[in-house]
Amino acid sequence: MDEKKIIFSGAQPSGKMTLGNYLGAIKNWTELQNEYECFFSVVDLHAITVPQEAKVLRENAMKLLAQYIACGLDPEKNTIFIQSHVKEHLELMWVLNTMTYMGELSRMTQFKDKSQKSEANLNAGLFTYPVLMAADILLYQTDLVPVGDDQKQHLELARDLANRFNNRYSPTFKIPEGYYPKGGARVMSLQEPTKKMSKSDSNENAFILLEDDPDTIRRKIKRSVTDSEGVVRYSPEQPGIKNLLDIYSALSGKPVDEIVKMYEGKGYGDFKTDTAEVIVGALEPMREKYLYLLNNKDYLEKIYSEGAQKAEAKARKTLRKVYRKVGFLERKY
Repeated sequence: MDEKKIIFSGAQPSGKMTLGNYLGAIKNWTELQNEYECFFSVVDLHAITVPQEAKVLRENAMKLLAQYIACGLDPEKNTIFIQSHVKEHLELMWVLNTMTYMGELSRMTQFKDKSQKSEANLNAGLFTYPVLMAADILLYQTDLVPVGDDQKQHLELARDLANRFNNRYSPTFKIPEGYYPKGGARVMSLQEPTKKMSKSDSNENAFILLEDDPDTIRRKIKRSVTDSEGVVRYSPEQPGIKNLLDIYSALSGKPVDEIVKMYEGKGYGDFKTDTAEVIVGALEPMREKYLYLLNNKDYLEKIYSEGAQKAEAKARKTLRKVYRKVGFLERKY
């Protein structure tokens, strides 16, 4: 029997998860867990490139872990862990740092964006975190990495570093490929539907959180920006309606053209009301499970402890090979 291919992905514990995060990433992850060996991490080391309040970061890491499980990631099928609990991530990062060129890192779009804004917090971690991301991926001999458009550049760096190491020493790392899910929905802002949905939006009506209660979801959909055409149509000229149709389709499983037919001759009011109910129907069971898990801290601690042990066992094998090939003396204690 063929070994399952390995997938690695992670998300920062930066607070609350939106419907966009769920449909763009987590929902796809739940569909991968039966077919692949999956490593899903709460990447708290990445989070501290921006100043964090210690208590809030700990709370957010637990919240994200609970949301992973509430959204359908099965701890029995996946390795779910906290990044900072597996020290090999940082050890491999250091080795890869010595093989990464300054020019490569300075060309990273996200760093260029931040440096042009001349943030007061332009720290070395922001410059080198793509190397940590490469270490995250290469440590588990990852075959496939689910990536969005904004992460393609980082995956390319991971591939370049894997090739560079393999050529300099001998084949050590698998060369990871990007995984581009067929049904990954790009969810847009409910208030500015030409922009991606983001929890950092100053208008809380622009996004739906996975922990929003049903009445909040209904209110936000009711207030969502549409247009004056009054016809439910899937058209780039009607970005607000197009966005709601994408959400409706992704959560109900119905094709967009079928949904459009259902609202022939009907106004936006009916369409918005039904879209809100489709969202509530999908998210409410997750919200209930999420709240239940947050009240069961012992269970969450057990999950992340067991996950770190499994991740560490896999990571240590890779790091041992790397250290031997680089020329470090083997530890005898």
